[in-house]
Amino acid sequence: MPELPSHADLICPLLDLARAAGALILKVYAADFAVRGKADASPVTQADEDAERVILAGLARLDPTTPVVAEESVAAGRVPVVGERFWLVDPLDGTREFVNRNGEFTVNIALIERGEPVLGVVFVPVSGRLFAGARGLGAFEVDAAGQRQAIACRAVPSEGLTVLASRSHGDAAALDRWLATQRVHAVKTAGSSLKLCLLAAGEADAYPRFGRTMEWDTAAGHAVLAAAGGSVRALDASLLRYSKPGFENPDFIARGLA
Repeated sequence: MPELPSHADLICPLLDLARAAGALILKVYAADFAVRGKADASPVTQADEDAERVILAGLARLDPTTPVVAEESVAAGRVPVVGERFWLVDPLDGTREFVNRNGEFTVNIALIERGEPVLGVVFVPVSGRLFAGARGLGAFEVDAAGQRQAIACRAVPSEGLTVLASRSHGDAAALDRWLATQRVHAVKTAGSSLKLCLLAAGEADAYPRFGRTMEWDTAAGHAVLAAAGGSVRALDASLLRYSKPGFENPDFIARGLA
């Protein structure tokens, strides 16, 4: 059996792969495009499918023996059997943000080992922000010149939490109840897995999510956040884990440093 590539060996090719997927997404974004509904009533576009196709081909070259769970493939009924190591891919997280053309959508590629997200890349095609993180390697943002800038979660400022909330999803009443129990300085909305990366970059402090998410929605951003010193926990305070039945997440609270 061939030796598995290390996290360090995977980072650079994954950055390139996320950019390639982002370029395909932007081609569709710049044109008129159709929006179709999937079986769960969520939207899908040609951009989702084009991006997933290039990511799957790239992962097959980089790590051919590791199964890949990808959102559009799962929607089409192609669900691989996974073990302790597998990839989670959301080729276009924030399709509603894409359709609304607000720019807050992301490309997400994550590696799961023993239920934990150990490597993740998140790319924001419109802004060009590119985040990555891996266990043992830390978290960083890559600028347009390809230079890496280390990022880390911040301690909560004295004035209180800056809280990130979903722009298009979630349970508003549950969010309000949670906010009432916290010392909150500001609440800001943002789309997609970008919220997890903003926590990792020290630009906010908490992201409470009340409402349905899937593992491919969170895994890459979770890996970046964990590498930057943050955490994602279910409401019972247990760490959010992966390879759950149906790949569905419980409600959770993502935080930077406490």
